[in-house]
Amino acid sequence: MFHGYLCEVSNPKELINLSKKVRDSGYVNFDTYSPFPIHGIDKAMGIQASILPWLSFTGACIGLFSAIALQVWTNGIDYKIILSGKPFAAIPAFIPVTFELTILFTAFFTVFGMFALNKLPRWNRPIFNLESFKKSTCSGFFLSISSDDKNFDTEKTYNFLKRSGALNIERIEEYD
Repeated sequence: MFHGYLCEVSNPKELINLSKKVRDSGYVNFDTYSPFPIHGIDKAMGIQASILPWLSFTGACIGLFSAIALQVWTNGIDYKIILSGKPFAAIPAFIPVTFELTILFTAFFTVFGMFALNKLPRWNRPIFNLESFKKSTCSGFFLSISSDDKNFDTEKTYNFLKRSGALNIERIEEYD
């Protein structure tokens, strides 16, 4: 099964330039690979800011309000214990539980939100079967365009990558 093309460039600057060309040509479903983080690659690829901080904030708010609601309900409404004039909704006494549930819900929303946004778990990808792709962990700079992209055409995409200065263009195939 055909999954797209993988092309190699010689340095990070060329990878950024190729990413800009691919983005400007209308491709959306493409990715870059390098042995180290490259400053500016997100902007070159047209990647927008993540919504993960908003998911974390939502989890924190849900944790905070659920902790307060739980304690107000249990101590002040459901099971009132009248003890030495203590108020039923004693906010200072609620701080430890509120803190813990806020952190717990934030962590859950962050981790599971990250998994969902990254489309994980994904155990294997066909790109990992390519021998040349192994260089991406030490010295190679790669860009892949998925065949799922709306602008993808086998011949046009190959010729576009060839004209754009890619050194090595390979087909990403999945073998059974």
